[in-house]
Amino acid sequence: MKLFKPTVVALALISVVGCQEAKKEEQAPVVLDTEVQKQAYALGTSIGMFTQRNLEQQETLGLTLDQSLILRGIEDSLAGKSAIEQEEVQALMMNLEKTMREKQQAQTEKQASEALEKGAAYLAENAEKEGVVVTESGLQYKVVEEGEGAKPNATDVVKVHYQGTLMDGTEFDSSYKRNAPIEFPLNGVIAGWTEGVQLMSKGAKYNFTIPSDLAYGPQGRPPQIPANAVLNFVVELIDFKTAEEAAAEKEANSEGEEGHGHAH
Repeated sequence: MKLFKPTVVALALISVVGCQEAKKEEQAPVVLDTEVQKQAYALGTSIGMFTQRNLEQQETLGLTLDQSLILRGIEDSLAGKSAIEQEEVQALMMNLEKTMREKQQAQTEKQASEALEKGAAYLAENAEKEGVVVTESGLQYKVVEEGEGAKPNATDVVKVHYQGTLMDGTEFDSSYKRNAPIEFPLNGVIAGWTEGVQLMSKGAKYNFTIPSDLAYGPQGRPPQIPANAVLNFVVELIDFKTAEEAAAEKEANSEGEEGHGHAH
């Protein structure tokens, strides 16, 4: 977590805001007639919003800092009469940053642990639903529409349409929404996909529920996918080809583009 480390200009602006806050009732309406005045006000607003976000983030981790003391510290420092020596200020700020890192780490570990528990319960419940098959690895799938013919190998390049959601239904990715199917080597994605898509034939559409250890595990994929998240995918297999066929096709397309370029 990055703590707010204000510049001299920022300190001055916050100090002015702090001084004026105590005299709100006496304040005249703000004057913003010139571009420079507007820039000054915008800078102060930006700093205030940024500082507020920092304070709110700290509060979510259980640390509340007294805003009146923050402003008093700024005012005293600018007046050259800080109640704390510079060496102690540096030590205190280092301790604050360390405390925030520790609290953030503890919160992350707690959330990851809770996600594991919720994921296990979700998987157990889903496994009991009609039509759901559970493989030896723990991957769960349900056939929405079966395809025909051969099935891809792990080394093949597949072309799919898909939608990915979290346990609560939040969508984190969708080729349908982009209206653009995607091609990729099947052994270059998460284990749940590599295993699951090999069960499909062209034209098939499956629902996959993928345990976190077959997805992104304890690292997750921030910010969309949290740690230890169970993922749901709707996957439609449009086509597949061997890696050699894909490479040859790419080379042919590249040569075609070069020839088209020379023609002009």
